Amino acid sequence: MLKLENISKNFGEFSLKNVNLEVKKGEYFVLLGASGAGKSIILEVIAGLMKAESGKIFLNEQEISKLKIQQRKVGLVFQDYAIFPHKSVFQNIAYSLNKLSKSEAEKIVHSLAQEMNILHLLQRKADTLSGGEKQRVAIARTLARKPDILLLDEPLSALDAQLKSELRKLLRRINKQGQTILHVTHDYDEAIALADKIAIMQKGTVVQDGDIKEVFQNPRSHFVANFIGISNYYDAEICKIKKRGIKIARINDKVSFRLETPEKEGTKGKVFVKTESVFVFKEHIESSARNNFSGKIIDILPVKSGIELWIDVGVKISALITLETLEKFGFVENENVWISFKATAVQFVADEEC
Repeated sequence: MLKLENISKNFGEFSLKNVNLEVKKGEYFVLLGASGAGKSIILEVIAGLMKAESGKIFLNEQEISKLKIQQRKVGLVFQDYAIFPHKSVFQNIAYSLNKLSKSEAEKIVHSLAQEMNILHLLQRKADTLSGGEKQRVAIARTLARKPDILLLDEPLSALDAQLKSELRKLLRRINKQGQTILHVTHDYDEAIALADKIAIMQKGTVVQDGDIKEVFQNPRSHFVANFIGISNYYDAEICKIKKRGIKIARINDKVSFRLETPEKEGTKGKVFVKTESVFVFKEHIESSARNNFSGKIIDILPVKSGIELWIDVGVKISALITLETLEKFGFVENENVWISFKATAVQFVADEEC
């Protein structure tokens, strides 16, 4: 469907470096990364608004790298909507349909407006609409061109929580009807909600890509792990095999984790433990968990999903608790505590060369 081969462009202090992507027909593909990673530039290169210095772009096996914007069957929805404020909603959606008869154009506009739930707004001027309504108009206008692939640049970033939820449902429905979508965002919750496939960008380079489950469950770098919200991520080596299939992953000279993994002794890689899998206690307790450590609370941070405790046990490890738990047990900084987590909570990702 869409394939990027070694796309590069130098801007001086920033550059795209050999970006490779492949989006299959019917996929919902999300390009995820922090602001300034180069995500929006990729969309502009695909759309033809910007020319890459090297590399090739293929759409349906046809190279489009040198085609003019109007010759590329792609539709780009900008972050700021870019609809005509002085025109009506109808006129905006019908903008690319000027070669059709009036009746044909009206049929397409009404069909798209109904799909976007903006049929009642067709005679309204665009500058009187809310952000969510403008976004729907922008998507409808782009779909009117019947693009082979729909490119979305941070389409939900300016919307409140309720509107985001509504637009997510709309975009997923459009995709399920067969529309291929490449969606750029910095929000990994958004990626989880929408993506079939995902690619993560860092400083102009794709650092990992694949199925959404594969990438989120097997981050292959500290950057990817931190970006998707995994705080407890460490270099490790499988150094010993214990009874009943339990293995030892050495983090450093003081700390090792017990885990279940098929990897052989001597395998190097990364281990990670989700914050919600780490339990904190005032005292050491008898537990079936294979990983038990004493340490000191070094930080207490409010986060979106609760309270994050950072404990130094020879490595810094984070535990997620509720505000009610914090108040109930009265955890404070510099307090000595015990942490516990199961061997099954420890995930190991072997380095690629292994």
